Amino acid sequence: MSHDLFEAARAAMAKAYAPYSKFPVGAALRTEDGRIFTGANVEVASYPEGWCAETTALGHYIMAGGGRITEIAVIAERMAKCSPCGGCRQRLAEFCQPETRLYLCDDAGVVETVTMGEMLPYAFQGDMLK
Repeated sequence: MSHDLFEAARAAMAKAYAPYSKFPVGAALRTEDGRIFTGANVEVASYPEGWCAETTALGHYIMAGGGRITEIAVIAERMAKCSPCGGCRQRLAEFCQPETRLYLCDDAGVVETVTMGEMLPYAFQGDMLK
């Protein structure tokens, strides 16, 4: 992973809106053409109605036309190796391949690298609905 993906996730985390949990998270996605899309978590007083950093990044990615995601970086201020929640794993799986690399980061950089297939081995796939 290029260090710029980690830096993009960390910069996104700085923009998180987490006044209740005090648990800011940032995510960055890179497409095969080199574009980077970032997102931060956004909380609201009714906790279930907020959204995760990965969801925000996916929204930016979709609005810009998408593409093949090759790498993902996730960072949380208060937890090393913060992985995407179950819902975000499924959301990411919709747009990734099992071999897409997922970098779990701390404040200094990548702590662990896994694949989306390892994180969600039995992802529900859209082709199952056809």
